[in-house]
Amino acid sequence: MKAQVTHIPNKMMRTLGFFALLMMLSVSVNTLFAQTPAQQTERTITGVISNQEGPLESASVILKGGTTGTTTNSKGEFTFPKALKTGDVLVVTYLGFLTQEVKIKDGVDFIRLTLSEDLYEFSGAPNSDKPYKSKRTK
Repeated sequence: MKAQVTHIPNKMMRTLGFFALLMMLSVSVNTLFAQTPAQQTERTITGVISNQEGPLESASVILKGGTTGTTTNSKGEFTFPKALKTGDVLVVTYLGFLTQEVKIKDGVDFIRLTLSEDLYEFSGAPNSDKPYKSKRTK
């Protein structure tokens, strides 16, 4: 018995080779996406802003770099209107007190912050015992 050998034409071999090369290129060029090590879940942040004497009403709590914010109620409590993620920074301001920034950490959903007073010193005239003299002539 004689084995029958069939020859694949040259043109067909080139076509198969082209498609094989095209498939290898498409697989190797595909972008790989890595998973983040820790999923950053967004969460609602609440808190209390106070000073040494008690809660501060109407203290401003604003997301740094944005326009979203809220103010504290009469008990110094606030609930931020937007869900925040780890690494976001809240800026807390109140007239007469130092501005403070709070960075949101993993697992934190409640903030208790005590603001300290801002000290303003005004310097007057060094020699104030002289009466005021006008340069106007009569």
